Amino acid sequence: MLTSDVENYPGYPEGITGPEMMMELRSQASRFGCQIVDKNVDSVDLSKTPFKVTVGTEEHLAKSLIITTGAEAVWLDAQNESTHKGRGISTCATCDGAFFRDKEVIVVGGGDSAMEEATFLTRFCSKVTIVHRREGLRSSQIMADRAQSNPKIEWKLNRVVKGWLGDDGNFEGAVLVDTRNNVKEDFSCDGAFIAIGHKPMTGFLNGQVETDEQGYIIWKENSMTSVSGVFAAGDVVDTRYRQAVTAAGMGCMAAIDAERWLEDNEH
Repeated sequence: MLTSDVENYPGYPEGITGPEMMMELRSQASRFGCQIVDKNVDSVDLSKTPFKVTVGTEEHLAKSLIITTGAEAVWLDAQNESTHKGRGISTCATCDGAFFRDKEVIVVGGGDSAMEEATFLTRFCSKVTIVHRREGLRSSQIMADRAQSNPKIEWKLNRVVKGWLGDDGNFEGAVLVDTRNNVKEDFSCDGAFIAIGHKPMTGFLNGQVETDEQGYIIWKENSMTSVSGVFAAGDVVDTRYRQAVTAAGMGCMAAIDAERWLEDNEH
């Protein structure tokens, strides 16, 4: 969880940061005997049980699986973007915002994520400019109001980013194009944060469970996927709510469904 402040999760009347919440959840899981492996899953074999999960040189066998891999940030793929990834361009204000203290940055996007990123960045940056391709925002009204009332936030609406300025690892700004008249503008800034959405992290499944056209896993029966014994929860399934509290609830549902499935199949 990379969100800066979590204010809508039950039990935290004063709010909590995303990383702090994750550490508390991790500690609670460990107290109940959960074994945590801090490595990436390379592949899975769901063709037969026990299911095989490959992690580097290790293989883990499981009678049932719950997939909760979430979703990752979408990049623009604008000109010169690969050159500046992590060197001026980021998708996580919480992770990288402090590196831009007293600097001027842009945030690309018009939804809740963009408003949250921009508002958070004003803690460090001298100026934050939101770049959005339309006149109207897609964010909730409360998030838009918060950004619009912040004196450090400025706006470049009806603009798209066509490329990034700078070379030899030196980020210098963005190439903006006005969507109304196609006029190009070189916009100088010290950094950029892209907040245009997410894509589900389901590539490692290699099509072994049914997904929609965007790659989100489809529930077939309760929280079970198209493969019997394989369940899914959270943002890897959810295209609508995408909240910590709903992800936690879905995780609970999947755990109960997996337990009942194991009992019914006498595992």
